Amino acid sequence: MALLLFVAGAAVAGASEQTGLGSEPTAEELAVAGYTVFPDGKGLPAGRGTVSEGKAVYQQFCAACHGRNAEGDEAAALVGGRDSLTSGRPRKTVESYWPHATTLWDYVRRSMPYESPGLLSDDEIYAVVAHLLHLGGIVAEDAVLDQESLPKVEMPNRDGFVPDDRPDTQ
Repeated sequence: MALLLFVAGAAVAGASEQTGLGSEPTAEELAVAGYTVFPDGKGLPAGRGTVSEGKAVYQQFCAACHGRNAEGDEAAALVGGRDSLTSGRPRKTVESYWPHATTLWDYVRRSMPYESPGLLSDDEIYAVVAHLLHLGGIVAEDAVLDQESLPKVEMPNRDGFVPDDRPDTQ
């Protein structure tokens, strides 16, 4: 049995070396991916968007699935549910779940609109994120988001996650 475990462990280690799984990406690998946005805002592109511009973008590209006011329809609700994660009926929304506004920006950029991911310009993404954050009561109606201001947005659940302090993730 010990020999079998040793062989299986060696096979997994060999597979990891062959595939590169678990290694830190090089600058060249990140460049091929096109973009990587980090919680502190590193990697955000230039651009800007306002809440009012975002409302128009949202109505055109998002409302059909997420509802007119982001309350959910064909797809998940994007607002509401604040402080519900520890309740019997948790709702994962922008204001209840996401710890960083930059992560929301990155998700929209990579995944939305559902039928055509990557369709929105950087300015439209900043704008729709501003609109969603305003609907959630996180930013003011006159907010303008860009690569400088977005990382400074304090999300309601920013302290709701436990840091991963395992030595292999440092």
